[in-house]
Amino acid sequence: MAQVKEITASQLDTKEFIKEKAAEISQIVGNGVAINALSGGVDSSAVTMLGHLALAERLKTYFIDNGIMREGEPEQIAAIFKKLGVNVEIINAQDEFFSALKGITDPEEKREAITQTFYKKVFGNLVKKSGAKYLLQGTILTDVDETVAGIKRQHNVFEQLGIDTQEAFGYKIIEPLVQLRKDGVRKVAEASGLPASIFNRMPFPGPALSARVIGEATRERIALVRKATTILEQELALVKAFQYMAILHNDRVTGMRDNKRQFGQQIEIRCWDSIDARKAMPTQLPFSTLEKLSNRLLSEIPQIVSVTYNIASKPPSTMEAV
Repeated sequence: MAQVKEITASQLDTKEFIKEKAAEISQIVGNGVAINALSGGVDSSAVTMLGHLALAERLKTYFIDNGIMREGEPEQIAAIFKKLGVNVEIINAQDEFFSALKGITDPEEKREAITQTFYKKVFGNLVKKSGAKYLLQGTILTDVDETVAGIKRQHNVFEQLGIDTQEAFGYKIIEPLVQLRKDGVRKVAEASGLPASIFNRMPFPGPALSARVIGEATRERIALVRKATTILEQELALVKAFQYMAILHNDRVTGMRDNKRQFGQQIEIRCWDSIDARKAMPTQLPFSTLEKLSNRLLSEIPQIVSVTYNIASKPPSTMEAV
């Protein structure tokens, strides 16, 4: 594949872009049917709106409940899109994903297990059911860059790695946002009529909360990091950071609870300032904010005995030894 030509946010004419991409989708799909997976993130949400503008009811939109999303997310997102006239069918695929993740601890192997389960098993069945020949998805330029550069394998990048999706999964993939980065996608999402709660939503990984669990992503460990994520998002809701997250460590550590020594789990908090996710600096959160957040995590999740805050940059800065 030829190198993708970037359209920067400053160059972007959102009305013209939406018009062109809707026409492009319509031309590719023709009189057929396409499907897409809505996760509630800004990328998949923008693609959903483009697809419905182009195809109306001939785009079948699904929310795959893989068991590794945030609390109540499938129902919340489906309700938002229903108000926009977009019908979203929720597919319960939790058993398939947890079965695929069983025993896997390596982060790249987890990503691959989720990718194969999503595209080949779950969506393969939906393709057969719907008769669709195309999958519409929200791959953006940063996904491609990070995968090709070997930074991390994004679950939604195939053609750029020489993978023929028709041969691998039985359908072609359309990627109308692949020339944009996150700031450009936000502009398209806003111009397409999505609410601020969607177009300003912070990035969330394709492997969802399994990417926030170091080690095996069991139902129990996902439930723990899901609760930590809910508390984190409540406490940092007014912080104007690009992204924040709670990460469950694999090692057990010593802490104190009720004046007694306790051996338990550790949560790492990350909070970053960025524009397009390529570079990021840690947010300088007030100590009082960190203290309140830590107190809630420790008091509301009995398994947690330690909370840390990560101050590394992305990519890591380098300093000469002195």
